[in-house]
Amino acid sequence: MKSKYGHRVSVKRQKSNRIYLPREANACASVVIPALNEAKRIREVVAYALADPATAEVIVVDDSSIDNTAILAQQAGAQVLTSSMLGKGASMRDGAAAAAHDLVVYLDGDLRNLRPGIVTSLCLPLLNESADFVKARFGRGGGRVTELTAKPMLKVFFPELAYLSQPLGGIIAARKCLLQTLSFEDGYGVDAGLLLDAHLAGAHLAEVDIGSLEHDSQPLQDLSLMANEVSRVIFNRAKLAGRLHVEQVIAMYESQRQVAASIDYVLTLRKGRRSLVLLDMDGTITPSRFALELARNTGNETALMQLLDTRHDDAITRSERIAELFRFVHKQQFEQVARTMEIRPGVIEFVKQARRAGFMVGIVSDSYFVAADIIRRRIFADFALAHTLTFEGSVCNGQLQINPAFLPDESDAVTSICKSNVLRCFLTDKTLPPVELIWAVGDNLNDLEMLRLADNAFVIDPKLPKLLEEPGITLITEFNDLVELLVYEASESMES
Repeated sequence: MKSKYGHRVSVKRQKSNRIYLPREANACASVVIPALNEAKRIREVVAYALADPATAEVIVVDDSSIDNTAILAQQAGAQVLTSSMLGKGASMRDGAAAAAHDLVVYLDGDLRNLRPGIVTSLCLPLLNESADFVKARFGRGGGRVTELTAKPMLKVFFPELAYLSQPLGGIIAARKCLLQTLSFEDGYGVDAGLLLDAHLAGAHLAEVDIGSLEHDSQPLQDLSLMANEVSRVIFNRAKLAGRLHVEQVIAMYESQRQVAASIDYVLTLRKGRRSLVLLDMDGTITPSRFALELARNTGNETALMQLLDTRHDDAITRSERIAELFRFVHKQQFEQVARTMEIRPGVIEFVKQARRAGFMVGIVSDSYFVAADIIRRRIFADFALAHTLTFEGSVCNGQLQINPAFLPDESDAVTSICKSNVLRCFLTDKTLPPVELIWAVGDNLNDLEMLRLADNAFVIDPKLPKLLEEPGITLITEFNDLVELLVYEASESMES
């Protein structure tokens, strides 16, 4: 089989009328660990790999570490090589070349708390000939570069790979004969490059769930460099595949913008915080409603009021019809309205105090993310979750995408969108430590279920008497009431 890069790749493919059973997995794989200054964890990672029955040898490729990485790896039982040049890609290539076995498994040198048998799990799709290239899947979502850069770009340029949970993950298993035909990038883009090269070469890809994964996080400046490298690699492969067009680049940037509105991305921002504040936007943070202010700004107020008075429509249908009113409205008009809307007194001070007290603070709105994210930044909150309008060339096309975080679980009989489902996403987040305390603030009936589910619920300027009749919901006249409550609870916890 000849790849799109011109070289010939020999891979075994699974036939549809035949079932392959795994062969004996004992001592079948060469485990390669690229390492640079990993003295803190390398001994444990080598020992972990050697304990797996599928491991035949462990090769640590040292990238000229200035600590004791090489010595500790050798003491733990690994074969240690010095990389031919600086960079993870060169180390991975050198490790594959030195591997004595046809199956090669890559692990990172800073891993910890891995479940047993991951090397075996990664090798099984290769052994039963159902795959030639295997990526590890772990956790609920990826890091910031994965969610904001890699996934949106793959969705546009390589939509057939959009299903991959961890396209940038460095835990990989592949056939050596395949790896030797691929290009190993020098920088952070090596993992994306290998994935795309393998795909374009016609290799069969698979993803294996390895459970939770812990490793050292990258400094912020490294994340910026990583994002640039990953973008360059994906652009390059898209160009080689004949998929790079101006329209796609515009669509890619729009897709990246929408990712920031996803619950998976928001959960990566929690970073161990156990307490959460959820704020409604329209009528709570801002006295007025964004859609109404935008309608006034664009001459659609009468049409909007007619839609708001249509009671027989369900929430999704009404939201979609309202979105259609803003078709052909430029993105700058959305942003300008959001930048000039009045913010209730005390909101900013409350948000700052809550964050200082260890709370993660977010906006949960039935409005549009393009506005909610600006309001978020105006009040210094951590995140915003809202529905997304799509823009083509910075002009709204009137199409609304309901944020999946607002939708019920598949096992739930209720089909309506609800803010309480956002709250449940945090409660069911498996990332440790779990969320233990949730405050919620709203003003209207669409906030009620979220308020009921919160530990501490508050309403400001309530639009319906029913909100005040609910047990457990406290009326506040201004956000300064919540600031005083935060200060009081902080002093109580210090005394106890």
